[in-house]
Amino acid sequence: MRVPKRPMTMVAGWVRRQPPKVKAFLCVVAGMAALVFLRFVVHDHDNLFVAAEAVHSIGILVLIYKLTKEKTCAGLSLKSQELTALFLVVRLYCSFVMEYDIHTLLDSATLLTTLWVIYMIRFKLKSSYMEDKDNFAMYFVAVPCVVLALAVHPSTSHNIVNRISWAFCVYLEAVSVLPQLRLMQNTKIVEPFTAHYVFALESLGS
Repeated sequence: MRVPKRPMTMVAGWVRRQPPKVKAFLCVVAGMAALVFLRFVVHDHDNLFVAAEAVHSIGILVLIYKLTKEKTCAGLSLKSQELTALFLVVRLYCSFVMEYDIHTLLDSATLLTTLWVIYMIRFKLKSSYMEDKDNFAMYFVAVPCVVLALAVHPSTSHNIVNRISWAFCVYLEAVSVLPQLRLMQNTKIVEPFTAHYVFALESLGS
């Protein structure tokens, strides 16, 4: 007599049969759903931000492994890395003048590793960088974030410049992954390491 398969086994088998692009999409959706669930069940939301930053750090480690072991930056968007560095610089400034806590240390470490990734793509592994595919204009991301930050920013007791800067880095953080998604769309290829990094970046932006 044939033993019926369990639902989880069937789902896992179905996921394994999907192409890399579908797997990456499912990972992002699952991650965002998990974060939404946590927001409802966890009362101290500060722990969520720490967890999201930790997930992003794991994503950076995945990139470092790819760059050092495989000696290629194919499939990685330099523009997404530069946007990530930009919002981290702005957020670090805000963190130093507004709060200075564990987030400051985590963002400092993430910024240093992101700058290292940018250096590797620009200089050490430039020959494998898909510059023609990484064609998402950065000002399409940065300028709307500036305009939105000027219009909508926190109403706290902090200096207006600091409040606008904080809003800008929050908005830019949420959309910094767009050049990476555009590159993946252009190449029609989703490498596992890149998919894992996108998942981490989406988790942070959520």
